[in-house]
Amino acid sequence: MRVSVLAICLLGALSQSAVAAGDSPTPSFFNSVEVRSKNLSPFKKWLSALARYSKESKAPTKVPCPPGDMHICGYDDWVKFLKTLEGKAPLVQLNEINNRINQAKYITDSANWGQSDYWATPAEFMARFGDCEDYAILKYLSLRRLGWKESALRVVAVKDLNLKVGHAVLIVFFKHPKNGQILTLLLDNQIKTIANAASIRHYQPVFSINKYFWWRHTPVTG
Repeated sequence: MRVSVLAICLLGALSQSAVAAGDSPTPSFFNSVEVRSKNLSPFKKWLSALARYSKESKAPTKVPCPPGDMHICGYDDWVKFLKTLEGKAPLVQLNEINNRINQAKYITDSANWGQSDYWATPAEFMARFGDCEDYAILKYLSLRRLGWKESALRVVAVKDLNLKVGHAVLIVFFKHPKNGQILTLLLDNQIKTIANAASIRHYQPVFSINKYFWWRHTPVTG
């Protein structure tokens, strides 16, 4: 089970009231416009995952590797893996992280946690794997540990217009080293390699979020 369309629609509706008054929509990815807010209070699962991550990163514990692991098990292996990427070109970091994490087995929240929607921390994901938002969260936190700026990263809840389900991905704003162009890149557990978001037509974003802000997205019509 992916993120339910009902869940992301309800959250999107709930969080509309949290958008700062006076903000104007600006063009965004996946053929949408966005309005930014710093009021993260409606996003309790996101805030809970970040709070639990903060605690577990201060006292990491060993976890058994589940079958079909991605050769990262617990904080020691995760940190060792990320250290091999330190100093490498940003695009190499993106590809290595996306490739490694996408090797993990997809497990629904109902099977893992007995809940319809649970946002896991890195340790929880590495111990039990997870579903779409859990891949996105681990990629997001991996890049943050490597020094990527918050402004370059967003976890995004989307509607998959082909499959008629909710989904979650990571968007990365990447500055091209040669021409300085800002590319909007998609890291998605359903797509093997990193894609340019401009080439994706079947995702309709509902909201995107990082540590400091969230954005409500509205599709461009006409």
